[in-house]
Amino acid sequence: MNLKRKDLIAIRDLDVEELHLLLATADSFKEVGGREIKKVPTLRGRTVVNLFFEPSTRTRSSFELAAKRLSADVINISPSSSSVVKGETLLDTAKNLEAMGTDVIVVRHGESGAAALLARHLRCSVINAGDGAHEHPTQAILDLSTILERKGRVEGLTVTIVGDVRHSRVARSNLWGLTKLGAHVRLAGPPTMVPAELKDFGAEIHYSLDAALEGADVVMALRLQLERQGAGFFPSLREYSRLWGLTRERLQRAKPDVLVMHPGPVNRGVELAPDVADGLSSVILSQVANGVAVRMAALYLLTGGKSDSVAMAANQ
Repeated sequence: MNLKRKDLIAIRDLDVEELHLLLATADSFKEVGGREIKKVPTLRGRTVVNLFFEPSTRTRSSFELAAKRLSADVINISPSSSSVVKGETLLDTAKNLEAMGTDVIVVRHGESGAAALLARHLRCSVINAGDGAHEHPTQAILDLSTILERKGRVEGLTVTIVGDVRHSRVARSNLWGLTKLGAHVRLAGPPTMVPAELKDFGAEIHYSLDAALEGADVVMALRLQLERQGAGFFPSLREYSRLWGLTRERLQRAKPDVLVMHPGPVNRGVELAPDVADGLSSVILSQVANGVAVRMAALYLLTGGKSDSVAMAANQ
């Protein structure tokens, strides 16, 4: 089986079989990261461009590592070093990059729909690395991969997502991915940050953190998206931390084997207490590690790789 599309724009667009394919392919590529020489020749001769219009550490670095571990040529471009500063449009920038023989453009942009715009106009593959408050598909896939790795299943689990849901592309992608795989999703946060209409997409809405944590198998804290917020969403960081920050005491309401997740970067003492971020329940660094394998899988499958040859590719 291979993907039914040339682009990876949104989890909402994927069917369950495609989601399972991406997860299974990523699982096959995890072994490469444990080798002394972390490299396979699978994408030798292919070119991947990382076009990031927003700051990023984890996503940009892991896409670069993923492409290099697959032996692709990689170019990293930021707005300050591109012709965007001279007035060139996003689409013109991407078309010029494609004209140089680019096979995949990985784009992060502050506007929702930016990745979809490029996908409609380019022949090469486009991967959405986060567009505004819309989606961040590879983040959701690496989160699912981490849950599967630790729990052995997604179906039937109760997953609580806490924080700035309104402005979070991670929350949206995870909502689609978790519900597609049969998890029960709770969205929790201040009423200003959790749109009630998301209950129409299978989520349970909570405006009480204690209730949202009760019996949870997985708790995912979200970063406060201060750069996307106007004024008035919460009184102060101290007040937010007091009411919505995850502490060890609060986590006692969840299952004893609860997993604590965060897409990063973590605002310590705000979304997570330090002893929770670094505690035994935390799988934050596992999320980061799994991100490389997930992005390897996405690059491999979008450039024509098939599931029946994944093992061969990983063992090269």
